[in-house]
Amino acid sequence: MTDAPITYTAAGVDVEAGDKAVELMKSAVARATRPEVLGGLGGFAGLFDASTLARMDRPILATSTDGVGTKVAIAQALDRHDTIGFDLVGMVVDDIVVCGAEPLFMTDYIACGKVVPERIAAIVSGIAAACEQAGTALVGGETAEHPGLLGEHEYDVAGAATGVVEHADILGPHRVAPGDLVLGLAASGLHSNGYSLVRRVIAAAGWALDRQVEDFGQTLGDELLTPTRVYAADLLTLIRDPQVREAGGVHALSHVTGGGLAANLARVLPPGVHARVHRESWSPPAVFTTIGALGKVPPLDLERTLNMGVGFVAVLPESAADRAAALLADAGIPAWVMGEIHAAQAAPIEEGVEVVRGSKGVHGGSVQILGNYAT
Repeated sequence: MTDAPITYTAAGVDVEAGDKAVELMKSAVARATRPEVLGGLGGFAGLFDASTLARMDRPILATSTDGVGTKVAIAQALDRHDTIGFDLVGMVVDDIVVCGAEPLFMTDYIACGKVVPERIAAIVSGIAAACEQAGTALVGGETAEHPGLLGEHEYDVAGAATGVVEHADILGPHRVAPGDLVLGLAASGLHSNGYSLVRRVIAAAGWALDRQVEDFGQTLGDELLTPTRVYAADLLTLIRDPQVREAGGVHALSHVTGGGLAANLARVLPPGVHARVHRESWSPPAVFTTIGALGKVPPLDLERTLNMGVGFVAVLPESAADRAAALLADAGIPAWVMGEIHAAQAAPIEEGVEVVRGSKGVHGGSVQILGNYAT
């Protein structure tokens, strides 16, 4: 027992630090806006004028929520927090664009053991910069201090976003047909999946984050903290391009996240089709082969866990492939034909090669990844 009064501050929560964090992040958040946003920071809810949706024939809202996973442990170990926001935004808004929707607005949530205003401001500034790049408004967020639950230097981040697509323009399995090509879009690195495996491998190998790795051209920590590429704005440009639409348009998109390339591609294929993807069409960046070799990770396990250098996949008619690849290249995203879609009953199925038929409750088409990676 104690006779001394116990205050909220004594319990480990610093309200003034939270207020300071908001002041530090204001200018960055102000840039992540759209004309439809009403009001500013500090309200109980973010406001977005939806009247423009009334001009759509049949507006369909799309929503997504996600986090960054254990990649935050790398940011915390390096005490660098201004890039993790790109990982969060990429994981959320790029799921929305898969169905052809434009991400309109986003909110974020940060839970931490102790509010350090500069650290929180750095995280949110990264989120705001990524939202600005995606054309998505950051309309609100929450920072929660959880002393006793999280360590003083620990935090986790999550976010949610809402987008809209005209019903007639929804992308997905219903558009995919035999004869379509599979276009791979390069990742910027590991993105935000598989870090539990990656961290286990480097810990077992005894590699420090400040280790200079010749194959990476930078330190291990810099490589692991490379921000997730945010594709949303460039994919919307691709989807809306008149020449691409005239050539048949984009039929389906797949965000290559947890589960790897094959499982995520299978999620956007209809029953009755089979995709053949050819490893020889690309060479995974050094970080993937290094993690595989360092941890003696079985190749299939590596492919089920990491994106192997492919961050997104587009399925589209052969007549649209060249234009699509050129548009993406102009946006700084290398893209290449990596496979093709066949009718399942006529598809050449390779014996002894794993056939993947979807994940996360989706049972559609099938995928085989064939051959060896280019060297």
